[in-house]
Amino acid sequence: MKTVLIFRTQLLERSETFIRAQAENLLRYDPHYVGWRHKTDGLAFPREKALVINTGGLAGKLREARFRLLGPGYESLRTLRALGPRLVHAHFGLDACEALSLARRLHLPLVTTFHGYDATMKDSTLRQWRTGRKFIRLRPHLQDRGSLFIAVSEFVRNRLLSMGFPPERTVVHYIGVDADKFSPSDPGIRQPAVLFVGRLVEKKGCSYLLRAMSEVQRVAPETRLVIIGDGPEKQNLHNLARKLGVRVEFLGAQPPDVVLSWMTLASVFCVPSVTANNGDSEGFGIVFAEAQACATPVVSFATGGIPEAVAHGKTGLLAPERDWQTLASSLLLLLRNNELRSRLGLAGRRRVVSQFNLRKQTALLEDLYDHAVVGSLPSRHITSMKPLPKELGAES
Repeated sequence: MKTVLIFRTQLLERSETFIRAQAENLLRYDPHYVGWRHKTDGLAFPREKALVINTGGLAGKLREARFRLLGPGYESLRTLRALGPRLVHAHFGLDACEALSLARRLHLPLVTTFHGYDATMKDSTLRQWRTGRKFIRLRPHLQDRGSLFIAVSEFVRNRLLSMGFPPERTVVHYIGVDADKFSPSDPGIRQPAVLFVGRLVEKKGCSYLLRAMSEVQRVAPETRLVIIGDGPEKQNLHNLARKLGVRVEFLGAQPPDVVLSWMTLASVFCVPSVTANNGDSEGFGIVFAEAQACATPVVSFATGGIPEAVAHGKTGLLAPERDWQTLASSLLLLLRNNELRSRLGLAGRRRVVSQFNLRKQTALLEDLYDHAVVGSLPSRHITSMKPLPKELGAES
């Protein structure tokens, strides 16, 4: 098998199950993880296949500082070369700029996946972070030297093109969902509940869901609202729920098995993402595909890449951005119409199995790896403003 180095500065955020799932479903490439440090309370992944630069203590901090400034040291390079890697795959654009020196020192092609904020957030916000300033400074170099840029949606690709990324090396590739793991439960156990899963930040639009639920619960008081996630907006959302009189269960951050359980129990899934004041937008939203794989219809806003994840009127209902009244009407329609809810849910399941299947999408990713290794990209993978070809998992 060929070896691919999966690079993320911190290994791995709890929410980054999509990175782990993609890597662990590779068949022709053997994934090894490289990062500055382990994420405290982060996601479990095969640590025996990971090289972490900062393992703690003063020596670890010095190794990380050296990597940041000068690239990987001799010992790290020797360890990685022994694996015989064929390419580096960095997740998120900011991480790719940190991985440039690694790819250069190992003489390997660099593949970068852009997931959302790294293609949509304003530079004025990025400049507030050290890694953001470095990304802005090195972005032209990344555009010139990067072998392949993967956008998780057509929306993200269009944003990358507007930033100057080369169209001939910038492609759309949807990350897949394990349709065996995310599968429907017995319809009889569904509860009259609306489920939200996501970080409690402005972009996820949870405040609009609370406003919508104040109307939903007035008409259908038996409806539960379950919110899974944590973040800086937590207290503000608690306060807003009390002010609006919304009955809500804030469960905080939960492990993947709990999230999956709720996806099969809830009647409707709703994360009404918006474009944040700093420009951050939903790149695709793998959680929407996960919910649909469970035959749970989605209600959201038509923001960013969400219309690619959710087919309006076929697998869910999308309201104009920030229109919480229409959001409430859509929630009520699905909660009170069993036939429509079932039809959209089953259609969502079929669409995920057909277009966002993890095994199929990961096999296509390996094809892209192959072409990055030899330095060419077949024309069938070069996208334009036209709909994507079916082999990349898009509707024609």
